[in-house]
Amino acid sequence: MDATFFFDPACPWTWRTSRWLVRVAEARGLSVEWRAFSLAILNEGNVPPQFADAMTASSRALRLVEALRAQGRPEDVARFYTELGARSHDAGNPLAASIVTAAVDAAGLGEAAPALDDERWDEAVRESHALAYASAGPDIGAPVLMVPGAERGIHGPILTEVPELDDALTIWDSLLPLLRMPAFHEVKRGRR
Repeated sequence: MDATFFFDPACPWTWRTSRWLVRVAEARGLSVEWRAFSLAILNEGNVPPQFADAMTASSRALRLVEALRAQGRPEDVARFYTELGARSHDAGNPLAASIVTAAVDAAGLGEAAPALDDERWDEAVRESHALAYASAGPDIGAPVLMVPGAERGIHGPILTEVPELDDALTIWDSLLPLLRMPAFHEVKRGRR
């Protein structure tokens, strides 16, 4: 894999970053491994009530993500995440159980749907989350990006919008040497 992208499908910031990475991957012929990062695990015991339904839906979706990953099906994970994001973030809807179900159907993954409710996949989600957090943490959230040849991953990049191709490639080309430089720690702007 040329990049590993850890995501929580409930996060709109992560969604925009994923669309940037998809654009870069298509232009550069990169392969992406899609992995679980769970905001529900990150905020265990402290999930505000207004986000509880989205975290439950996300947890179910991440079970399927890790089940598909274990079967070596990154294209299916990518298609599922695309359907989730289109129905939630692009449509302006919070992630919900009905969106997860619709995304499974739209991605043609009905045969894999039992993983959504199979708690045996919770450990794989926790392991994926722990890998991402250990790589880029502490004090991080979703997304996490890892690339070969880099000692650590990064949280981000966080994007306010999906950049056009030229800017998308500039971000990628600028980020790669920083990721591979052990002395690099962080670049950040305050949110407006």
